Amino acid sequence: MAAPVVQLRALCRLCRVVLFLSQFYILSGGGSFSEEPSQPLPQAIKDPGPTRTFTAAPRAAESTDIPPYVMKCPSNGLCSRLPADCIDCKTNFSCVYGKPVTFDCTVKPSVTCVDPDFKSQKSFVLNMTCRFCWQLPEADYECFSSSNCRAVSCPRQRYAANCTVRDHIHCLGNRTFLKMLYCNWTGGYKWSTALALRCLHVLEVTRVFIGAH
Repeated sequence: MAAPVVQLRALCRLCRVVLFLSQFYILSGGGSFSEEPSQPLPQAIKDPGPTRTFTAAPRAAESTDIPPYVMKCPSNGLCSRLPADCIDCKTNFSCVYGKPVTFDCTVKPSVTCVDPDFKSQKSFVLNMTCRFCWQLPEADYECFSSSNCRAVSCPRQRYAANCTVRDHIHCLGNRTFLKMLYCNWTGGYKWSTALALRCLHVLEVTRVFIGAH
């Protein structure tokens, strides 16, 4: 009976050793009997710092202003009939006065015109007469009358008038110029009428003076 008792005691010691080792392994974190999956350790959240707000600079407003000359330029008309303010021409002063001459011209921005076949055109040839603007006939320009021209005199009085060429007339040089014109209006009367009235007045005074003597 001694041999079985010894074996039983040895087996108990072995069980104690195994139990001790298993507890030590569990306490040291070497194993877990939980079936739930282990949760990942939370990562440290870095503070991004104060939020910066970027404001986009406003874009410069695109210019939508219409050039003032456009009001004088009819759309889709013949380029050769556009007013002088609507075109730019490569003119020269070497032409012979009073003779026909041609110049290369282009329409200004925002101006639309066509050729004789009604096709859009930007460049064209302009036919005109070689002469400066101040050499034009009086019907081709407009002058402002002087309000200071009020005396009836002989010889007839002149004044410096500010004149401007009409829109559709083409010429060389400045389209605005000064020109010496006859004083045609006096005190609300045309110069010829005022002169006739003065002559009648002089005659009447003379007749009265002669009759009195």
